[in-house]
Amino acid sequence: MWRDLAAIGDGGAGGYRRFAWTPVDLALRDWFREQAALRGLTYELDRNGNQWAWWGTPAPGAVVTGSHLDSVPGGGAFDGPLGVVSAFLAVDGLRERGVVPARPIAVVNFADEEGARFGVACVGSRLLTGILDPDDARALRDGDGVTLAEAMRAAHADPGTLGRDDQALARIGAFVELHVEQGRGLADLDSPVGVASAIWPHGRWRCTFHGEANHAGTTRLADRHDPMLPFASAVLAARRAAEQAGALATFGKVRVDPNGTNAIPSRVDAWLDGRAPDAATVEAMVGRIAEAAREAGAEHGVRVEVVAESTTPVVEFGHGLRDRIAATLGGVPALPTGAGHDAGILSASVPTAMLFVRNPTGVSHSPAEHAGTEDCVTGVVALTAVLEDLAGGVGW
Repeated sequence: MWRDLAAIGDGGAGGYRRFAWTPVDLALRDWFREQAALRGLTYELDRNGNQWAWWGTPAPGAVVTGSHLDSVPGGGAFDGPLGVVSAFLAVDGLRERGVVPARPIAVVNFADEEGARFGVACVGSRLLTGILDPDDARALRDGDGVTLAEAMRAAHADPGTLGRDDQALARIGAFVELHVEQGRGLADLDSPVGVASAIWPHGRWRCTFHGEANHAGTTRLADRHDPMLPFASAVLAARRAAEQAGALATFGKVRVDPNGTNAIPSRVDAWLDGRAPDAATVEAMVGRIAEAAREAGAEHGVRVEVVAESTTPVVEFGHGLRDRIAATLGGVPALPTGAGHDAGILSASVPTAMLFVRNPTGVSHSPAEHAGTEDCVTGVVALTAVLEDLAGGVGW
């Protein structure tokens, strides 16, 4: 399974490029549908483009597992797909042992978790739970100006059905997402598998620097309104603010207009990613970064706008489900993460938990992202045990 999936969207040394509603994404969706068919699972596509494969009749109280198949630009092979592959293999393991679950089990592939194309993370789960307004979702644009609605129609999907899906939500009795750890906590603890205790609050802010285009070879420095200067100040301010707050701040995406070597830019759009153990720290940190950007903008005659594109509050996974899973696995460690996940979005609506598989280097969102085969197998065995316990008919 891993070899079949690994070839889709692989850019080699440049990493994976699996963006929502592209031909690569459609190939990934075909793969998921084929895996469901191979197992005789009932395949469904919900109103928000999330894919479901059901073992048993879809009904309330189901145990759901899975993750996502899309990637960040230049991403690794494990972030997302490991959870989907492991979910199918866990179903295989239960069947091979003759287990007949008392509750239906579903494998899910959530759409556009990374938000690499349209800028908002966890689009499929946000729409499912009603956190993201469907009109706002349809109007999202990629770097080429293509809206989400247009991209869906080009992929023969209907954007008119987007919105909160009470029927799908009502079926989820518990959601357990297996994911490669995006850090080296388990490596330091010398444990192949762990459970998530919490997800840090995080968000994305679009910072726009409005300057004045001009000639790089003829415009005096004193006459320039160069938006790159306050942008550079904002990048340095982000590093300082994060260090002072014990938090994380990253400018990882930037767009420059007109993007010419011999032209002073007229505008810079940059996206700030901010994360911290609590929401107050995130808010204060972003406030300091925005203030520094505006001060630098005023110095250089550049207007600065800072707008929140998406924010996610802290997620404390329910201790009952988390502790039950840890006990099922013999007392594996619990640890927090700064990375967002569909499980975090769903946690406000249904019981959720996460399993992490050891990442020996901690590198993620990179072609160097890795998990050892033995640890991945251990993760499948752990997920199989968790599904057997939760689908056994005893409430959680």
